[in-house]
Amino acid sequence: MPRLYGFEDMAYRRVRESEAEGIRAAASRRLLRQSYPAIIEWMNAEGYRTTLGNLWKPDVLAKVLDHPAIAGLEEDDKGELVETGGPAIIPREDFLAIRAMRPSNNPDAQRAPQRDYLVPSLLGVCGLCTTGLGASPSGSGSRGYRCTPSTAQHPGGCGKVRINADLFETYLAEHVLAELAKPEVSALIEQARDEVLAEAAALREEAAAARRRQKQLGENYARSPDLSLQAFKAADRELARQIRDSSTKARFLEQVKHVPVGSVPDLVRWWKHAPMAAKRGVLVLMLEQVAVYPAASRGSRTVDADRVALRWREWGTPAEEKTA
Repeated sequence: MPRLYGFEDMAYRRVRESEAEGIRAAASRRLLRQSYPAIIEWMNAEGYRTTLGNLWKPDVLAKVLDHPAIAGLEEDDKGELVETGGPAIIPREDFLAIRAMRPSNNPDAQRAPQRDYLVPSLLGVCGLCTTGLGASPSGSGSRGYRCTPSTAQHPGGCGKVRINADLFETYLAEHVLAELAKPEVSALIEQARDEVLAEAAALREEAAAARRRQKQLGENYARSPDLSLQAFKAADRELARQIRDSSTKARFLEQVKHVPVGSVPDLVRWWKHAPMAAKRGVLVLMLEQVAVYPAASRGSRTVDADRVALRWREWGTPAEEKTA
């Protein structure tokens, strides 16, 4: 379990000042009613990173600012806030003011029901610009995937591809299950799953090594007058990127652990009742990429090989050969 940002220990007794200043700055901006996306854009630009070395996301920062420990508080068995005697990074009144802004404290704010999507953004990409597809309901409320237009927070997307989720997911299921039904494929499932999990483990080690280098970089900067702040920040950002990319890809590949390795007599029936985690695991195990292209005409509901390009995963191929 990762430690809480701003503290050195899990007991919340020792403050990490380099992170505490980031919490105070974020809290000040939130008290001015800046949005979380605007605050994390500023934090990321200033070089602040999460405890895992990742870029900040709105929900991650919201959880930190909602944690009672940053104000020297904790919740008792009744949910009441009580003093802990520990250090307070921000004043109690600031913490309570920020908590009062939570959507759950707004009786007029109704949370939309959560809707599952099958295709992760690392798997489904825009065929035009290769940006990962995101979940995007249509104006009528039906589920959909979309290449999100480029913004300052999420640069890169062209915004020219959208596809109905039900049709898209049905198309993928038909092709993946047909491939799984082949005896020569089903016989290799366990071996293939182990290969992908080994690749994920290697990525975890890459992230751990980069995290160690990042820690050493900070120590070197503290000791060496020859390393400029600009050079330190540039190197720190690059290491943070490596940690983020390796960790994200590892989490993506680790989804294959949910794939059943025993004999499944009726794949179609299994798919209909399988948990979403298992279905995603099957997609990750079978496919390296799914590229979606624009429809031939506006409003078209046709999903075929002209719109969707499947790149199947090659099992038994060394990683260096795949990238060669």
